Amino acid sequence: MDLLLAGVLALLAIAAATAIGPKLGVAAPLLLVVAGLLVSLLPSVPPIEIDPEWIIAGVLPPLLYSAAVSMPAMEFRRDFGAIGGLSVVLVVLSSVLLGLLFHWIIPGVDLALGIALGAIVSPTDAVATSIVKRLGVSPRVVAMLEGESLLNDATALVLLRSAIAGVAASVTIWGVTATFIYSVAVAGAIGAVVGWVSLRVRARISNPTVATVVSFTMPFLASIPAELLGASGLVAAVVAGLITGRGAAKFLSPRHRLSDVANWRTVELVLEGAVFLVMGLELTALIDDVERGHSGTWSAVGIAAIALVAVTLIRAAYVAPLIRTLGRRAQRGAQVKERLQSLPTDTAALALRAGRAPDHARSARFRTMLRRRVADIDYFVDESLDWRDGTIIVWAGMRGVVTLVAAQTLPADTPNRSMLVFIAFLVAVTSLLVQGSTLPWLVRWLIPARDPGAGAAERRELRELLRAAAMHELAESGDAQSRLIAERMRAAWQISNDEGAGETDATDESDAVAAGVDGETRSSRPEASERRVDPETVRRLRLRMIEAERAALLDARDEGRFSAAALGAALEDLDAEQISVELKGRDGA
Repeated sequence: MDLLLAGVLALLAIAAATAIGPKLGVAAPLLLVVAGLLVSLLPSVPPIEIDPEWIIAGVLPPLLYSAAVSMPAMEFRRDFGAIGGLSVVLVVLSSVLLGLLFHWIIPGVDLALGIALGAIVSPTDAVATSIVKRLGVSPRVVAMLEGESLLNDATALVLLRSAIAGVAASVTIWGVTATFIYSVAVAGAIGAVVGWVSLRVRARISNPTVATVVSFTMPFLASIPAELLGASGLVAAVVAGLITGRGAAKFLSPRHRLSDVANWRTVELVLEGAVFLVMGLELTALIDDVERGHSGTWSAVGIAAIALVAVTLIRAAYVAPLIRTLGRRAQRGAQVKERLQSLPTDTAALALRAGRAPDHARSARFRTMLRRRVADIDYFVDESLDWRDGTIIVWAGMRGVVTLVAAQTLPADTPNRSMLVFIAFLVAVTSLLVQGSTLPWLVRWLIPARDPGAGAAERRELRELLRAAAMHELAESGDAQSRLIAERMRAAWQISNDEGAGETDATDESDAVAAGVDGETRSSRPEASERRVDPETVRRLRLRMIEAERAALLDARDEGRFSAAALGAALEDLDAEQISVELKGRDGA
């Protein structure tokens, strides 16, 4: 009964922090850490210690999977080089430099154990970086931070395991490198297979609730086999999430995706809140262990402060040249774009002139690749990063639950284990409290407010793309009723443009046409009977138009022609309209 009551109170605390946090201007995870800290100080609350394997195997895979599903795949691909550098090079560099520091300032800690502690405090946390999303920073910065936090756990855990092995035996850099490559390669293959299979299996399930339940098993179906094979279960869960997020719009119905989004957001809320709450609750047990070990609490506090400053400075030293490199890349983009646009795109015509049979499929792939490359260059130029964005990237690199969990995996016979775990805990909590609480102020000071009308041109272009796809689908139908509906849709669109309703979406236009069709159907004028349209025909045609519009959006996504935010909003509008049209047809039946 006590455990049940504690669970209910924890859920209420998570809900309260989520609701109150925005009103106070404080992120909910920070409130939960403080709440757990205060509760842990109550005399009636016993010391709490959670087995780290429960969090590594049971909490992190679904959290990382969910974050990967919502990760914009196009932005992830575009900045994969920078994300890989932050996830691998920076973690290795930080671990080694911090290892040297810990070996120097902590008595009894050899270099291998120092590198192990450096690997523990080096990775940023996917849960912690969720704070950044609500601050209005550049979508490119958010994508880089999310991608880094999704992938750097594997680097840190492989280094941690190798360093722990090095405490008892000798290890070589080649052995660590081989272990890392094997861990990532095997995990990536397993995650890709699980993501690919899950999409095709769930596409055959008609019940959205059942499909969502199946989706809850996906991160574990990816992570468990990877761990059994000695690979990274977290990387497997991330890859499965990326594959699922990329293909969901193509394979899953709108109702399935809507159900997934709602349920996974609930899972994220509960798991994230529970993790941060547990972080606060474990503080008293850690302090007691440190005091019993006579390690000195204040000594640990000072070492943690030095470690946090050091890891931030190392991150700044790495990010500064990275931002300059990305800036030079954007500057070279204009010259490369001119050369690309001068290339001949009709490879079929070139093949005919060369006396070869034209390959139209190859020609289409070449044009798509060329458009994608040009769109990438436009993205790098339009979303170019400067020192302000670099400052945000440095300060938003908060440590979190991964640091604490990794610290608790240190073997029980590790020298000064309680003190090392306590240092990792202080680094994580201080990072969240200091950086997390000051990040909104820093963003407001550095980043000017975005112009709300900046995306108007993109939305107009996207709307024209959808209209062209819809009209093409009507033209392919070829019957009289389709031509009549097309005529009325053109009239409705013209009216919306004449009235200045330039931001109307497909749902508004469909409603206008449906109203016109319904009005004609009910009209008592004799000439109206000749132009009467069957509402069921309208519904079927509209569903076909929605599919054509969605296909056009997915093609545009593959080419990178629009931002992830604009494409996501358009897909959500189409999903909502399709669900509405299907429900109307069911009610009518």
